[in-house]
Amino acid sequence: MITLTIDGVEVKARKGERVLWVALDNGFYIPNLCAVRGVEPPFASCRLCFVEIEGRQSPVTACTEPVSDGMVVHLDTPRVHRLRSAAFEFLISHHRLDCAHCAKNKNCGLQEVASRLGLKLKTRRLRQLPINLPIDSSHPLFIYDPSKCILCGKCVWVCHEKGAGTLDFAFRGINTVVSTFAGKPLAESDCEACLACVEICPVGALVPKEGVPSIFIPRAGI
Repeated sequence: MITLTIDGVEVKARKGERVLWVALDNGFYIPNLCAVRGVEPPFASCRLCFVEIEGRQSPVTACTEPVSDGMVVHLDTPRVHRLRSAAFEFLISHHRLDCAHCAKNKNCGLQEVASRLGLKLKTRRLRQLPINLPIDSSHPLFIYDPSKCILCGKCVWVCHEKGAGTLDFAFRGINTVVSTFAGKPLAESDCEACLACVEICPVGALVPKEGVPSIFIPRAGI
């Protein structure tokens, strides 16, 4: 075991464990929407988990940074706040906000991050990107709304780990989406209806249909 300091508090951890999980396990909050414990390499796609480490010139993502003996970590510096705020605004600018009518309202990762960090769900600095992607409600058990997807990668990962590997990323850049092969409706894909993707989605992109028992569980790391 090694010793490191997080916001002035000494904690013990296994050498090589990621800063994110050490902090969360010891009661410190670090925002994250894409992290899944044990996945290597980490996705590091949401860019919300920046922290500062003494001796480093620039902030680092906590989900990718391994701890080391004597490390001193700061979670809430001005630079960290600016980076997290900017990353959050980028996510919101490409997310169709419909909280009042969303099945994940009050149980949404974006809402929790905004609440914890004192951020607004509507960005004023960035222009809202037009999102006009059709909702796939063909599956008998759940609905997929790509306009609410934040491309965290969790559903893709769990579909390949526990399901049939039906979901994956398609296209590139601003056009990237999570999709089935050839964009087939979910009902026509090889989906095994394990609902692992619905369970792990941190936002309202994948939700069970009305009457299907809720399987929401606390998101990994939060």
